[in-house]
Amino acid sequence: MVDGKSIAQSRLGQVKDFLTLNKTATTIPFDPNCTKFPQRKDVPQAPYAPPGVPTAWVWGETDFVGRLNLLTPTRVKAAAASEIKTGDIVSLNLPLNHPEVPAFARESFKHEIKTLAENIAYDDKYELNTQSGTQWDGFRHFGWIPAPTFYNNTHGEDIVGPKANHKCSIHHWSDHGIAGRGILLDYRSYAEKKGVALNSYEADRISYAELEACGRDQGIDIRPQAQGGDIQIGDMLFIRSGFIKTYYSKPVEERNQLALRHHELGENDGQRYAGVKQEDAMLDWLHDCYFATVAGDSPTFEAWPSNQEYYIHEYLLAMWGCPLGEMVDLEKLAQTCREKNRWTFFVTSAAANVPGGVASHVNGTAIF
Repeated sequence: MVDGKSIAQSRLGQVKDFLTLNKTATTIPFDPNCTKFPQRKDVPQAPYAPPGVPTAWVWGETDFVGRLNLLTPTRVKAAAASEIKTGDIVSLNLPLNHPEVPAFARESFKHEIKTLAENIAYDDKYELNTQSGTQWDGFRHFGWIPAPTFYNNTHGEDIVGPKANHKCSIHHWSDHGIAGRGILLDYRSYAEKKGVALNSYEADRISYAELEACGRDQGIDIRPQAQGGDIQIGDMLFIRSGFIKTYYSKPVEERNQLALRHHELGENDGQRYAGVKQEDAMLDWLHDCYFATVAGDSPTFEAWPSNQEYYIHEYLLAMWGCPLGEMVDLEKLAQTCREKNRWTFFVTSAAANVPGGVASHVNGTAIF
């Protein structure tokens, strides 16, 4: 039963929204054009979620693009107007053949040139794992482990086997498009400035408090706008841990051997990488900012292996429908941001148009 106080608060909120031209998301499915969204602790439970699954499936039962819904025409237009000033272009992609030996026993990229007519015409032939290098983790990539289920009630039988279909296929991202305002937190430069050690090939954990301090050092309040900060709904987050810098600083044989470390899911995993810390403060921040996408430059984004009973992958991908980028080349981007003393920019990304696909290379560009 709804009490009188709750009804009064709801009506007061509606009046305030009317006067301020805001629109608050309160019922599922959320309208992506809303200007106010609930905090993680207040998100309503999706009525079509399995029992015991703490969902944030807020965009409707047949939605397969998740937080890309936040990249509305209004937000994309505003981002282009505010961020594209000089026209400088920065690629966010590693070469397809890097790393030479991918992490987690993934296959290396193979390239062959096919001769159509000698000295007249040639083709390329690629053989690749979409997650061997600069990648988007799609919603089919990592599920909510306890259930198990993927975003919006997608299951393994939807992905492979005789009942396979296009639920949460990567081609839905391609159909929608990915473009908007990007924001970089250059944690590696901040850590070096403060004398904080960070080993890219160990499970060193970057806390929310450290990211908050990094933001202040850059002149950014990393809280969401609704809490008085600088993060706008639909922003595309990039966190530089410095993995790419470390990767290229190592001899080829050493970095290849590190990629071949033993892999098993759990605390005994020999695959170890620095990234964001598994903690409530991090989960609240990643959720409540309503980022359209999040990405980092390491093979895992979050510190790996997890020191908790959950992975942040489960929340981002399976619960919130938030595209997760990894191995994004942020070196030139960080340099450009420092030179221009601005940490926001326009971003475009072309996800693979592969019906039934799991993931995609990022094919990303930042424009200043």
